[in-house]
Amino acid sequence: MTCLRRRAGTRTVFVGEMDVSDHASVDVAVTAVLAEAGRIDVVIHNAGHMVLGPTEAFTPEQVAAVYDTNVLSTQRVNRAVLPAMRAQRDGLVLWVGSSSSRGGTPPYLGPYFAAKAAEDALAVSYAAELTRFGIETTIIVPGSFTSGTNHFANAGKPADKYIARAYEAEYSGLMDEVSMKLAELAPNDADPSEVARQIVKVVDTPKGSRPFRVYVDPADDGAEDVFRVGDRVRQWFYQRIGILDLLSVDSSASGKSTG
Repeated sequence: MTCLRRRAGTRTVFVGEMDVSDHASVDVAVTAVLAEAGRIDVVIHNAGHMVLGPTEAFTPEQVAAVYDTNVLSTQRVNRAVLPAMRAQRDGLVLWVGSSSSRGGTPPYLGPYFAAKAAEDALAVSYAAELTRFGIETTIIVPGSFTSGTNHFANAGKPADKYIARAYEAEYSGLMDEVSMKLAELAPNDADPSEVARQIVKVVDTPKGSRPFRVYVDPADDGAEDVFRVGDRVRQWFYQRIGILDLLSVDSSASGKSTG
């Protein structure tokens, strides 16, 4: 967890350790940042872990672990951070999601796709629940980056080898084929650093003007089309039930963040 303080034109960076899978570690890290900076202006949910293999071959415990990293970690951090943000009536919660939540979904990535979809659903719910506290939400939607990251190289494998072999008999070489095809879809200049640049751009955008979603999908797996429909339906439904104000934060609700 990183804290940035500004004093008289200078910047001081404070870096603390935080294990998002451990309640105590999260609480200690957030407390340390608040003690150092006095406030928290931005929280970024970026923890994630991919698994590769036939879904049936993953044990329930393995699937639960994927959810813990990709979904429950955000709840631990939010419960530690949001009381301070609500008190200051200001802040930005930035979620790093995945195009896999709504786009083309090749097989053998089921637990990961399901977890990222759950994370997105949580982010959308939080967005509406935080607006009246002056807290904004932006969801970054990266697509598949097969180079420049260790996402695929460090992916978890299913524990049930017997089931995995049964699938391999029918889908021999499928994982390698999917990885190769995903790599072919991406342009040669696809740069995962663009995700970080878009995060910086959102943070620097004035309050009240930040986008709800930002797409960084060089392979264009179709997620943007589906997300845009879903977000329009959300806006339409909120209008029908009279809570349209929950879709945006008033830029005048609080002062400019300084932490």
